[in-house]
Amino acid sequence: MSLLEQFVEFIEQVPVGSARAMSDRVLSRCRELTGAEAGTVFILRRRGKLRWLEAMSSQNAVVPTRNESFKVPVDEGSIAGYVAASGRTVFIDDAYDIPADRPYRFNPSFDRLTGFRTRSILCFALFSAPSRIIGTVQLINRRGDLPGEPLNFLPDHVAMIAPVNLIVGRAIERADHLERMALKNEKLRQRNHELVQERRRVEALRAETEHAFMLSVGLLARASELHDADTGNHILRVNEYAWLLAGLAGQPKAFCDEIRYSAALHDVGKMSIDKAILHKKGRLDAAEFREMQRHTVYGYEILKASDRLLMAAEIAHCHHEQWTGQGYPRGLVGEAIPLSARIVAIADVYDALRSERPYKKGFGHAQSLEIMRNGDERIDPINHFDPALLRLFAEHHQEFAEIWDRLRDAPPMTTPV
Repeated sequence: MSLLEQFVEFIEQVPVGSARAMSDRVLSRCRELTGAEAGTVFILRRRGKLRWLEAMSSQNAVVPTRNESFKVPVDEGSIAGYVAASGRTVFIDDAYDIPADRPYRFNPSFDRLTGFRTRSILCFALFSAPSRIIGTVQLINRRGDLPGEPLNFLPDHVAMIAPVNLIVGRAIERADHLERMALKNEKLRQRNHELVQERRRVEALRAETEHAFMLSVGLLARASELHDADTGNHILRVNEYAWLLAGLAGQPKAFCDEIRYSAALHDVGKMSIDKAILHKKGRLDAAEFREMQRHTVYGYEILKASDRLLMAAEIAHCHHEQWTGQGYPRGLVGEAIPLSARIVAIADVYDALRSERPYKKGFGHAQSLEIMRNGDERIDPINHFDPALLRLFAEHHQEFAEIWDRLRDAPPMTTPV
């Protein structure tokens, strides 16, 4: 098994949203590869113009340590701070004999407190993108096969880890975001830190290229379905259904183009829903169902701050409203429901009928069309859908089937026996 495959396997074994567990496994693997006695994984934190490192995982095979978080400024006053500020990798042969012309300094307070003797150090940055530093890994005292003084770390050690740096960095960053979101959702207070940061990133994209904006929308849409392994190409198909139906409804090109990417974000509010509710296979109880309904409000709050995402915000807010006023969250009636949301409601339901889920098999096109037209025990088309849009869907249903066939999910991969 290659080093890349080993790291991917390690990452997949860690529960989603467990940043500390992810950091522990990454640090253990880095120590194993390099023979390091000890080490720390730091995560870069930001608040406004302030930046600091927070210890996410600390390990030491020589002296007992408590895996407690501590902070290090991002500046040249420390080795890890210097690496986080510069992105450079640092090799130190003896922490107590650092040349005076080096910009960083070693803090011996841990050694004095515990009796541990730091000698060789390797510190490198973790990236989630080629130019985005999300933290650092600091390894201490490389040990060889024979007892004796610690050995120096070598450039080959960094070369071994470099091919998986982005994968590890992205995984830790994602797990860290989810973990912090969960903590803030439990307190039922303000937007969690990760969603605020994501919203700020989306707002900042208004000044960037259209390509960067569209890429960010796609990533945010994928993040909204992180807990649902069965959605596959759902968001891509809903985009195409919505674009098609908007054109059939006579909407101008600008509207059609905007709904084509805005529809992808209709369930972005699920990022704020407890994953236990999202993963529950049985029927939700009343409290759980009320919380699930809140994803429409959460999504609206995430998206409304950006002028470029106002349509996405109204879709997220209103795609579960129903034509006769029996939907949620506001019980809007008829044309009081935004047209974009009425379009996405039809697109979303059609794709849900076609898709296989843990609690149901996917229906064929003919059966799905029959349910959309005449309803079943869960869907009442007269109450649920804009009748004019439903007629357009029924008249052009074959084009919806073609989109499904073109973007159908790939069959699950099987391992040869």
